[in-house]
Amino acid sequence: MKFASELYGCDVFDLSTMKSQLSSATFSKLEETIKDGSKLDESIANEVASAMKNWAIEKGATHYTHWFQPLTGITAEKHDGFISYNGEGNGLMEFSGKALIQGEPDASSFPSGGLRSTFEARGYTAWDPTSYAFIKDKTLCIPTAFCSYGGEALDKKTPLLRSMDALNKQSLRILRLLGNSEVKKVTPMVGPEQEYFLIDKDLYSRRKDLIYTGRTLFGSLPPKGQELEDHYFGSIKPKVQNFMNDLNEQLWKLGIPAKTEHNEVAPGQHELAPIYESSNIATDHNQLTMEMMQKVAEKHDMVCLFHEKPFDGVNGSGKHNNWSITTDSGINLLSPGKTPSENEQFLLFLTAVLKAVDDYQDLIRVGVASAGNDHRLGASEAPPAIVSVYLGSELAEVLEAIKEDTAYESVQRTYMKLGVRSLPTFQRDTTDRNRTSPVAFTGNKFEFRMLGSSDSTACLNVMLNSAVADTLRIFADELEGEKDIKKGLHELIRREVKAHERIVFNGNGYDESWVEEAERRGLLNLKTTPDCIPYLIAEKNIAMLTGLKVYSESELRSRYAIQMENYCKTIMIEAKTMSSLIMKSFLPSIDRYIDSLCDAAGKRKEILGEKEFSYEKDLIKKLSELNEQMYKGTGELDQMIEDVDGVDIEKDAKLIKTAVLDKMTELRKACDQAEKLCAKEYWPMPDYGDLLFSID
Repeated sequence: MKFASELYGCDVFDLSTMKSQLSSATFSKLEETIKDGSKLDESIANEVASAMKNWAIEKGATHYTHWFQPLTGITAEKHDGFISYNGEGNGLMEFSGKALIQGEPDASSFPSGGLRSTFEARGYTAWDPTSYAFIKDKTLCIPTAFCSYGGEALDKKTPLLRSMDALNKQSLRILRLLGNSEVKKVTPMVGPEQEYFLIDKDLYSRRKDLIYTGRTLFGSLPPKGQELEDHYFGSIKPKVQNFMNDLNEQLWKLGIPAKTEHNEVAPGQHELAPIYESSNIATDHNQLTMEMMQKVAEKHDMVCLFHEKPFDGVNGSGKHNNWSITTDSGINLLSPGKTPSENEQFLLFLTAVLKAVDDYQDLIRVGVASAGNDHRLGASEAPPAIVSVYLGSELAEVLEAIKEDTAYESVQRTYMKLGVRSLPTFQRDTTDRNRTSPVAFTGNKFEFRMLGSSDSTACLNVMLNSAVADTLRIFADELEGEKDIKKGLHELIRREVKAHERIVFNGNGYDESWVEEAERRGLLNLKTTPDCIPYLIAEKNIAMLTGLKVYSESELRSRYAIQMENYCKTIMIEAKTMSSLIMKSFLPSIDRYIDSLCDAAGKRKEILGEKEFSYEKDLIKKLSELNEQMYKGTGELDQMIEDVDGVDIEKDAKLIKTAVLDKMTELRKACDQAEKLCAKEYWPMPDYGDLLFSID
């Protein structure tokens, strides 16, 4: 067995591989593009393509594909063979620079929000040289951007790259003002913690709700759930550990820096966290990670679930987006150092994030919006839908001193003494952590905890990069006009800290009093996807995002339409699945159980005479009432499904988020009550006890 260091990146056309395969002149030009973000010299494409092809074929690849991220939420790829044929019937292995740089998938078959009509099929993929090509399933995968014939972005990568460029440009302006002339590039870094569930493959195949929707539409809690808190960080079960070992090998081969793995809070729930990478590469790698998780799980006779709330009553799954800003010289601009009160660079960038999150709290919420995440936000370690920032006691005191223009008295650092002589003492952090905060500062980064487990990291990071870039632009415009930069910097930080103190909340985000307090502060509480998506096309947000050239207005309006349509379609699939399962499975199954109870009651009467026994009678009555309730409610749900006509998405979304979801909740309650009363052998699908505790 190879060591991890030997496996790492073996299936990636990375810098070390490029250096060994390319001429020094070509390698230097390509390295400059990758490291500095300079424009690609297309004259080197043929040599790079030839080297990629030869390397890939040596690794066993037979095909290549432009690997891209359309607005479906998953990745896409069309495979072409390296082999071509001459007129004499001989096979040749070819891959040109043109094929490397540009591809042409069908743009009208992917979500476009009106940017493409069915008859307008042409679209293009364009090579992203900043994200390394890799081999997967004997195919050379080339990360690419995806755009329409008219040049509009139809993917998640293009706006992300644009937002990174905007943040880099404005950060450099600030650093120049602070006297730093050496930094050439500033990059937003991301480390996404991926949560997921593993369940038995055979049990999954018998749950049509999981197959069609990714979550259980029915299911009463078993006697034991997560109450004992014994699963979190518990000993990993052998079957799961084998899965994790296999997964790590696959990820390391792809150059994905998977590092941390552990059991999460809910039974059957786990987490994987990588080392930080640039926003673009972290997004590519997270998409690959989710794909590999599902493939590896299947090999181990399990299914990996990414839905934000696959099981009601236990923790849902998020994807904590750890975000920081780093220079090409290795300086983290969000690192406070030992004396944060004296670190003006840190304080300015910290203030920029506070202002950005406050001014664009609506866009931050849009960046995590989905039908699945609506079920998760607000409980069980998921933050509420109200966007706020946790800074901790030390930074809160620093900013309070700045706001009041008073001297800051540094926090006295203490050591932990555990009362056992053999145990070491260690320095305690000056600030605790807050799991109920949507945006928490955690030492030298911000942890955005609102992102759902199934979503791409791209959407949130586009909004975040853009909001901070716009704030830095405003700061730079002001400071460039100052004669005394130091004085102007101090006044700017003081003013902005005071102006945006409402966004800072260090308390319990689950407390009902926080909802009232947030309303008094003027913070938004956008509980559902239809509540927040309209903010994507609010005038101020269009102005900011188009001003930075992250999106065009047409691209924003298309994404508004796509997200609203996706919300409606997702809930409609769930509603139709619920209706079908009740009518075709639950009602007939409960009827069969009722019939068996009637037979049992009749036989008992034959043996024991006219004496009444309440057991069968009570069950028959309760189950019959529940069956009638489910039958009637399903009819009402079916009518609502018909009323959602797909013509007016705003009207449809409003009907869905109120009437349809309320009716589904009502039906689920009746079905779950029936499950508790029905004998297990009559219930038509595996229950929560089976699903959550199926992996040994």
